[in-house]
Amino acid sequence: MREPGQVGAYLALFSEIGAVFAITILAFVLGGAWVDQQLHTLPVFVLVGSILGLTTGGLVVIRIVNRFLERYN
Repeated sequence: MREPGQVGAYLALFSEIGAVFAITILAFVLGGAWVDQQLHTLPVFVLVGSILGLTTGGLVVIRIVNRFLERYN
C-alpha cells in the first residue's frame, strides 16, 4: 500500500505530464499555423509543429519521470 504522500505525488506527476503535453503540442501547432498563415503553405508547418510538439513533450516527460523516480523510489 502506498503512503498518502506518495499518492499525492503520483497525482501531481500525472497532472504535470498532461500539462506538459498539452502546452508543448499546442504551442508548436499554433506556431506552425502562424508560419503557415504567413507563408500560405497550410498544413505543412502545422504537421511539423505537431511532430516537434510531441517529440519535445515526450523528452520533457522522460526527464520529469526520471527525476520523480530518483526522488520517490
